[in-house]
Amino acid sequence: MAKPYQRRDVQKKNKKGPTKGSGGQRRRGLKGKGATPKAEDRVYHAAHKRKLEQRRRDQGRHDREVADLVVGRNPVIECLKAKVPSEALFVAQGTGHDDRLSEAVALANSKNIPVHEVPRQQLDAMTGNGMHQGVGLKIQPYKYTDFDDLLESAADAPGMFVVLDNITDPRNLGAVIRSTAAFGGNGVIIPERRSAQVTGVAWRTSAGTAARLPVSRVTNVTRTVEKFKDNGYVVVGLDAGGEHTLDTFDQATEPVVIVVGSEGKGISRLVREHCDVIMSVPMTDWVESLNASVAAGVVLSEFARQRRIKG
Repeated sequence: MAKPYQRRDVQKKNKKGPTKGSGGQRRRGLKGKGATPKAEDRVYHAAHKRKLEQRRRDQGRHDREVADLVVGRNPVIECLKAKVPSEALFVAQGTGHDDRLSEAVALANSKNIPVHEVPRQQLDAMTGNGMHQGVGLKIQPYKYTDFDDLLESAADAPGMFVVLDNITDPRNLGAVIRSTAAFGGNGVIIPERRSAQVTGVAWRTSAGTAARLPVSRVTNVTRTVEKFKDNGYVVVGLDAGGEHTLDTFDQATEPVVIVVGSEGKGISRLVREHCDVIMSVPMTDWVESLNASVAAGVVLSEFARQRRIKG
């Protein structure tokens, strides 16, 4: 059988792709890929995981506000009596009723706070297996006041503010809030990080005054002190070995800011350097220091006395 006629100059090809050149592969291969990304930007690198973890912690610390849970029969009753804004009262099923628990339920009902009976395992999970004594009170997150609004609220009269530095005990914070309200202060300023916040413990210690006295959170105490000074305030730091004592300081009737540090660390170095005056509280020689809230209360009381005398 004869073969079909086929022109010699036509070749049948089954290969796909361009007939000439590399299709741009060589050109793209010679193109630069840019600088090497930082380790924290490479998704497979351990530094990237650390960056994500730090971002998650920071968001939890600054942005997210969660309701606090006060546990224990006596603390719950104290919060209810102090009129702490609350969302719900939780009582574990099978909890033995006594006078304190009955009082807590009665107080919650009188304030129209919902009372929920939940399994004990659920209350254990809510409290991290803490010693809740079968009862827990969910309080609302505290509404902090903006610093600029707080400063503007004292524009018509000589203001008196308290700035807390290195105070990590919420009971100290609550006591300072109570003293500031009692002696005519305009507000309390606390740092956002490494500081006690207005939790259920602080609410309880403040005896309800946290509901009326504004508290502001700031990102940087040093910048806040400088802003007070720019607005005409005298910044007084409470610390041992100051150039003034409470007996010799005579500017209490002026707009004043009292900076209080912790009993152990005191005021941080940068904040101390930006204070106008370092003042100490006179006391007997064999007593080394005062609790931070006690020292603040003593100074606030004396400043309020001087302001009453001036009228």
